[in-house]
Amino acid sequence: MTAPDSAPQPQPAYQAYPAGAPAGAPTGTNPLAIVTLIAAFLVPIAAIICGHIALGQIRRTGQNGHGLALTGLILGYVFTAFWLLFIVLGLIGLAIGASMPDSSYS
Repeated sequence: MTAPDSAPQPQPAYQAYPAGAPAGAPTGTNPLAIVTLIAAFLVPIAAIICGHIALGQIRRTGQNGHGLALTGLILGYVFTAFWLLFIVLGLIGLAIGASMPDSSYS
């Protein structure tokens, strides 16, 4: 008769990875994080979109570039707010200028 300790134990079908990046995960900087930082100065709306996507990818894959993506995202929001404020104040200025009686706009 065999002892119950010597019976082979079934192996799980898979082994879960420990918390953090899975084995073999890319360790370089996320390219979309770099695009986010550059786009913040050129097209702020694109920086906002790319920044959110990059942060999601970084969270999933464990890549580097979190600071780049976050900086580009913040700058994207700041520059978008600046341009919206600039447009609104410009429209208000045009409206005030057009309503003046001695204006050439009326």
